[in-house]
This record gives sequence, C-alpha cells and structure tokens, in this order.
Amino acid sequence: MNNIKVGVITASDRASAGIYEDISGMAIQDTMKDYLTSEFEIVYRCIPDVQQTIEETLIELCDKEQCALVVTTGGTGPAVRDVTPEATEAVCEKMMPGFGELMRQVSLQYVPTAILSRQTAGIRGQSLIINLPGKPKSIRECLDAVFPAVPYCIDLIEGPYIETDETVIKAFRPKAK
Repeated sequence: MNNIKVGVITASDRASAGIYEDISGMAIQDTMKDYLTSEFEIVYRCIPDVQQTIEETLIELCDKEQCALVVTTGGTGPAVRDVTPEATEAVCEKMMPGFGELMRQVSLQYVPTAILSRQTAGIRGQSLIINLPGKPKSIRECLDAVFPAVPYCIDLIEGPYIETDETVIKAFRPKAK
C-alpha cells in the first residue's frame, strides 16, 4: 500500500511563535528519512502547548490526513504547560504504555531526570501516536529504542505496510506460523 503518511507535531509555545527554530520537529523528520525505505509523506505541524489545540491537531492528522504514525515532540515534562500526554490520552482508544516505559528506561542511561518525562503512546483508529521528549538527541535515542516495534504495531491496527532500512533500524515482525 502506498501513500504512507507520517505526522510530526511539535508542541511548543516558543517555536510556534517563531521565537526559535523547531529543531526537534526537524530531528523527527530526519530520523524518519534515515529509517524508512517505504515511500512516505511528512505532515508537519508546529503548535502551541495548549491541550485543546494538541487534541484537535492529533485528530486532524489521524482522521483527516490518515497518518499511519503521528510522532509528537514537546510537552511531556512536569511543567504546567506540558499537556501532550493528556491530549494523547484524550483522543486515543487504546494506550500503549510500553512505549513510554522503554523510552524512559533508555533515557535513564543518559540523564537522571528521565524519570520526569511522561511520554506515552496510543492508538486512534488506524494511527499510532508516539509522544517523544523535546531534545533532538533524546528523540533519536527514544526512537532507536521503540521503532523496531512500530511497523508491526501499524500492521496490527490495519495500517500500511512500512519497511525500514535494516542497516539503520530493523523492524521486528514475528515469523508466520
């Protein structure tokens, strides 16, 4: 199946206001270009840290744009304006807590403050939503950890078949019986 869409959402008051460049959103896009051999299109949004706006954007990318994968960056910490996990939980039918558990475990190898991160993942229809931290180095570390399971997860929710560059990241799919 072609027409694979990957949504990238940066939740940042300052980046959305143009105060600084969105290097985190670009890091996700660069990582997808490194990982995927399937043809795909990026659907990018840079929005403020407002729960209703994040929810509306997630719904738009999942339902209207039909992104198989939506990756967010920003808004996963404990600060008052950090509401990306709440927005994700509000729009998903199923939560996938293993993603957040593994990302925190990997991040703890680098920084003790990884326990403050609340990144998570969930399913909305035929879309997998993954919340990532905001720093480009952490984005790549977290994606390297969880991405091997992403194509099979998308298979299970009847999304498009996604292939990866196995020299960069190897997707795991159970062998057929």
